[in-house]
Amino acid sequence: MSFKNLLANLPEVKGPEEKKLSFGKKLKWTLIILIAFFVLSNIPLYGLSENALSRFEYLSIILGASFGSLMSLGIGPIVTASIVLQLLVGSGILNIDMTSTEGKKYFQGLQKVLAISFAIFEAVIYVMMKGLQATPGLEWLLIFQLFLGGMLIIFMDEVISKWGFGNGVGLFIVGGVAWQLIVRAFSFLGPEKTIQPVGKIPVLIVSIINADTIGALAAFVAIAATIIIFIIVVYTQAIKVEVPLSFGRVRGFGIRWPLAFFYTSVIPVILTAALHANINLMATLAERVAGYATFLGGFSPEGIPISGLAFWFSAPPAGIIEHIIKGSFMPVMIWQSLMYILFMVAGSVMFSIFWMKTSGMDAASQARQISSSGLQIPGFRRDNRVIESILSRYILPLTVMGGAAVGLLAALSDVTGALVRGTGILLSVMIIYRLYEEIAQQHALDMHPLARKFIAT
Repeated sequence: MSFKNLLANLPEVKGPEEKKLSFGKKLKWTLIILIAFFVLSNIPLYGLSENALSRFEYLSIILGASFGSLMSLGIGPIVTASIVLQLLVGSGILNIDMTSTEGKKYFQGLQKVLAISFAIFEAVIYVMMKGLQATPGLEWLLIFQLFLGGMLIIFMDEVISKWGFGNGVGLFIVGGVAWQLIVRAFSFLGPEKTIQPVGKIPVLIVSIINADTIGALAAFVAIAATIIIFIIVVYTQAIKVEVPLSFGRVRGFGIRWPLAFFYTSVIPVILTAALHANINLMATLAERVAGYATFLGGFSPEGIPISGLAFWFSAPPAGIIEHIIKGSFMPVMIWQSLMYILFMVAGSVMFSIFWMKTSGMDAASQARQISSSGLQIPGFRRDNRVIESILSRYILPLTVMGGAAVGLLAALSDVTGALVRGTGILLSVMIIYRLYEEIAQQHALDMHPLARKFIAT
């Protein structure tokens, strides 16, 4: 059997026979998978003796994971496979015609094989590197459970892509961020399952009742910072530059080619956050092996970085404003915050440029795509070089400014002590916005033809 035949015969979720699914059916399957994801995220791994990954909470948001449960791998295998393939195709190392149906199927088959391979690899690494430490003799059982959870995520993602709204990757990230936001805002469950105000809203109410000005102010700042960051992200992600284009053979008819301010989306901040997580992970392993803190970093018993690169590339716990309010502020926190902001901004700009150049988003690739669609710049002759020169005026500045903006917003969210990390806010807002657009479009299609015509006008 050839490799292409193997890819064509991989197990998959059968798609619907209807060309267009109804709004109700898509909503039903989306909710079913979302509920299943939350249930699986609360099923603990059998044979797990120590969960050293619990300190990497920000990494779990990016991965849509719940460390210590069946969903410990989260969307990691899918995202890693997608990024690797896009880089290979975008850089021309792997030649796949994405405009043809056969090419798209081949790409999807490769992505699934890579995702399964990464699920096996990550499961082995998590257990063997003792991130998820198994009870002696149960290592392979723990690896199997992690792999099983990875496979469930892959197939649930397919269900959403074919039967629901958006895709599973985005849905699981938003679900994790929303759950964390609800817990940090409204939780009444304290240490050892005791009932006490833990979430910022109950803390704010109780502090006001008890005339605790400091507690009320600290809780209010965290809530306000979250709302302000959300509003800024919602506003900035809608900013775009529109390049006018026209069809050479059809006079008087043209379109606008949108170039978003966040040109490379949130990919740069995801990669920067992943780099940050890897620095902390390597620092943790180095400290365990050496028995003392290395230049990579040292950690307190609670897992908070207190020295080395891990310290300088992290925001102060709970945010610098809360420390000022509660009187625990130290001058070093200013330098720590500035270094963290600089790290996030510089990393996001670097990865933004890298992603633009290697994923087919550069001016030359976009010019070829525009030209192949029969479009041209009004007032100029149809030539790739003309389109490329005009796009070059916008793409590189947008790449740099957009990358710097997402890095700055993510860093400010962490430094000010918002309820959820800045990366999670950025991801959730953009995913929800796209999901809203798809739901609105689907709802319009399901409406009465007269109402649909009225909306179109």
